[in-house]
Amino acid sequence: MQFSKTRIISFLNLVAVVPLVLLLGACNGMFTNGGEEKPLARVGEAYLYQSDVAPLLPNAISKEDSVSFVTDYINNWASKQLLLAKAKINLPEEKLAEFDNLVTNYQNDLYTRAYKEALVQQGSDSIVSKKQLKDFYNSEKENFRLKEKVVQLRYIQLPKQFLNKDEVIKKLKRFSTEDVVYLDSIGVQFKKLNFNDSIWIRASRVINEIPPLTFDNQGRYLKKSQFFELEDAKGVYLSKITDVREPNDIAPLSFIEPTIKQVLLSRRKLNYIRKLETEIIDEAIKDKDFEVYVEE
Repeated sequence: MQFSKTRIISFLNLVAVVPLVLLLGACNGMFTNGGEEKPLARVGEAYLYQSDVAPLLPNAISKEDSVSFVTDYINNWASKQLLLAKAKINLPEEKLAEFDNLVTNYQNDLYTRAYKEALVQQGSDSIVSKKQLKDFYNSEKENFRLKEKVVQLRYIQLPKQFLNKDEVIKKLKRFSTEDVVYLDSIGVQFKKLNFNDSIWIRASRVINEIPPLTFDNQGRYLKKSQFFELEDAKGVYLSKITDVREPNDIAPLSFIEPTIKQVLLSRRKLNYIRKLETEIIDEAIKDKDFEVYVEE
């Protein structure tokens, strides 16, 4: 059987007229309940109702736009229904059976995955202790080697016209408690700042923040205990590097802690799901809801 393009187009045009009559007659009140709901369109045994379309209408839509929106929606719906009907007639039975199996399996996967996720959220612990993180880190250190340089640093970007640069440099280098208080007090005059030198930062991110710093010259500036001052048209960049880890070094625990936590939680989740599946099967066998008929 061949597809009849002319008949499909004619039917689509006919379907499009129905909602237009309804819309133009009473667009503002078309989605009110008044007894039995009337369909907007029909294709074969499939009906499209007002309640199917109403939730999809954008908020504060004009009367004209609502007419256009609903008309387009009905035509698209009709086109899909007609193509679906033709596909069921013209596609081989084995292909239809294959698609039905795929749909059923996908639906089953969605249901079971959602149910398992709900059970995991209710019963699986999401807290990872510092000891668990440290124990895993120590046992798996060789698997946590860096792919790029990471640094700890203090950093300030000054405007080019900043008058008291030497004082800022002195305090940024020394960084006593009094120095930190002073730098904090005038921080509004800085373009950018970072005083938390306990955080490990990727070298690529530092290079991105400081334009005069490049991958070619980073070896000169991104060294442990190094202080540098660089300048371009956007400002003056001051930084004190407190520590460095090179590529292929073992990553610091604090740098990869989020990764380790995710690994531990994923393993915990997988173990919990396996335990649930075993318990479900055992319970079904006990209640005689699950039996296996296999000849020895």
